[in-house]
Amino acid sequence: MTEYENEPIPGLPGLLPPGEHIVWQGSPDWRALARTAFHTRLIAGYFAMLSAWALISSIAAGVRAPSDLIGFAMTIVVGAIGVALLHLLAWGSARTTIYTLTNRRIVMRIGMALPKCINLPLALIGAVDLTTRPDGTGDVPLTLTGQQRLGYAALWPHARPWGLIARQVRAIRAARSAAPGTARSIGRGVAIFHGRACGHSAA
Repeated sequence: MTEYENEPIPGLPGLLPPGEHIVWQGSPDWRALARTAFHTRLIAGYFAMLSAWALISSIAAGVRAPSDLIGFAMTIVVGAIGVALLHLLAWGSARTTIYTLTNRRIVMRIGMALPKCINLPLALIGAVDLTTRPDGTGDVPLTLTGQQRLGYAALWPHARPWGLIARQVRAIRAARSAAPGTARSIGRGVAIFHGRACGHSAA
């Protein structure tokens, strides 16, 4: 049994009320999440530079035995373990995350150790943007209106301090067009949905 087996609908804490239906559901692409939220490429590059420096220093000092390369080898091992752990965290985060778009709200089911569901009524979404990457992944920043704040620490790695992101911009725009009055002035936003568009559409 998992913490999500009591969900009547995957990704939702309860049954949908009358008149509400799912427009789209999806989960992050864990590889994109690793690159963009956990910065695995940046960290791998950092350890590669440290390893190169350790190797150059060892050669400059004179390599007379394999033990003289221990610092170089340890740097590679530590870097590989660190990057592997970050990829594991990204995989776990993506596996336990479901983004749901209905005709009334966006629901984020997130959290590995402390699972939670966050409901964002479409009326609170003041702006939707789209950023894409050459590999076909991207982020859809959502800007929230009003004074209510969402905790950055509780939402990470689905959050950044100044914007909120959803996957599948076409579905969001369709839902917003069905909810008059949702386009308002830009306010504070915090969450981000990372990764490749996935999941299914529902009528």
